[in-house]
Order: sequence, then C-alpha cells, then structure tokens
Amino acid sequence: MIDVRDLRMRYGSHDVLNGVTFGVARGEVAALLGPNGAGKTTTIEILEGFRKRSGGDVSVLGTDPVRGTEAWRARIGVVLQSWRDHGRWRVRELLAHLGSYYVPYSTAESRRPWDVDELLAVAGLTELAGKRVRQLSGGQRRRLDVAIGIVGRPELIFLDEPTAGFDPEARREFHDLVHRLADRERATILLTTHDLDEAEKLADRILVLAGGRIVADGSADRLTQLMCAQAEVRWSRDGQRFVHSAAEPARFVHELFRQYGESVDDLEVRRASLEDAYIALVRASEQGRQVGEGRRAAAVSECLSNVSLKGASR
Repeated sequence: MIDVRDLRMRYGSHDVLNGVTFGVARGEVAALLGPNGAGKTTTIEILEGFRKRSGGDVSVLGTDPVRGTEAWRARIGVVLQSWRDHGRWRVRELLAHLGSYYVPYSTAESRRPWDVDELLAVAGLTELAGKRVRQLSGGQRRRLDVAIGIVGRPELIFLDEPTAGFDPEARREFHDLVHRLADRERATILLTTHDLDEAEKLADRILVLAGGRIVADGSADRLTQLMCAQAEVRWSRDGQRFVHSAAEPARFVHELFRQYGESVDDLEVRRASLEDAYIALVRASEQGRQVGEGRRAAAVSECLSNVSLKGASR
C-alpha cells in the first residue's frame, strides 16, 4: 500500500528527510513517531501528494503521489489536525454533501461513499446529526474531522494526531473505530501521534523518525527489545532501598528470596517500556548526528545500552 525508498526532502540547505525508507502492508496500522521537527508532517504530506519531494521513490496505492489522479485520491482518506470550515452546515447535511463527490468513484468492490447514517453511528455523531458544526464541542468537532476523512470509505487512511482534544471515553471509542476500519473494512492506516500509549494500543508497527531517518521499525515489543535485555529489580530490606540490574530477573528474584527470605519487602521488577525505547532511540539519533555518520552505529549501540537504567530510574 505504501512503499518509500530513500526519501529525501531539503528546504534550502537544510535536509529534513535524508534517506527515509519504509513500507506499509494492506490492512496494517502503522504509527509514525518522532520529536517535533523530525519531518513527520512533511513525510505524510509527500505521501498524500500535497508536497513534492526532493528525491527518492514513493509509491502509494501503486502510484507516485505527484501523479495521482482524482480516482487515486478517492481511495485515500485524510484526517487533518483540525477542520475549520462549514460552521453553518448541519453535521448530517455536510457529510452527505461531501460524500456525494465520491459517488462517481464507486465500484462493485468498493462502494463509495459510506451510508450517512452508518457513518454517523460509526463516528459517534448520531445524536449530533442535526446540530450546526459551529455548535459542536472540541471533542465532537474532532469526531466530525474523522468522519469527514473516511466519508469516501477509503482504502488508505492518514490520521494526523487523531485524538487531540478527545476525552478518555471519546479516545477509547476512536480506538475501537480504528480497529474496526482495519479489521472489518481492511483499511490500511498510517497515523502520527505523540501519545506513546495510543501508538502501543493501535499500531501493528511503530516507525520512529529522527535525524531525517527511520531509526526503528517494529512492534512495540520489538522496540523495547532494542533496549538492554536487562530489567531493573527494586526491593527494600531492613529499612534500606536497593536497586539491581538483572538480565534474568526471575532467577535473580529467586536467589534474593533464597538468601533473605521474608526480610525482602516492596519488591518491584521493571522492564523497559515503549517510552524508554523511544527516548533512547531519539537520543541515540541525536548523538549519532553529533559524532558523525561514520560512528553513528557505535553511538546508537552505546546510547541504547546506557539509557535503559536512566529511563527506569526517573
């Protein structure tokens, strides 16, 4: 569905993207993470066909985005960070109007657009169907953003910070919607988010963009494995607090109780989290850029091994 090879983007003398390579398969949910300024939005805009790249090869739904036709665009859904137009429209009327533009691109295999009432139910907007857009709250407005992005029943969906402004209940409902789109509609989804918990819950794969490159690509579990295999074991004994790094925490805990028995209190075993891995990878990328490309791999390896305990002891 998405195939990116050696993607480069330069603004003046500044390289924002410098050899980005990754792919996303049909039905997959992928999350693109990275610090502010890493190039996430630039990457997404290139994939959507809204920005021309400086170099590299990009294929989205089998087409170079710069040559995408209206029929190609009808197969893609885009959820922007905010939607500020059409404040006087009523929710149902707006979705029906926007959906009408997709009718010419409907096929026997892909019926377009969504049925309006079904879309309202899916997006949690049924009770708001008769309200004007300007009367919606921030969270309700965000649900409408999502509904607008998927009104054409897209095969590929780009979500840019999709749950910004959502309360916990609305965020959980949105997560259910993403799973439905991926599992039942077989939609492919690429999302950007700063919420690592959200990325871990939603994404089959996580891509970390830093220093103009993809510095990690894998499941949340795989990324945490990039940290040192060691876990941090904490316990108290005789009023003192102890911390130990153990490659095999179960064996260490067994030995601990064998030696000290019931005098061991407040036992805690902490493994590296996705947040630890993410921070380590970003730091490694920054350190790699500072020491030069020739020593990049060594810097990454050193940073990964050193950051795990620092992250665990925050």
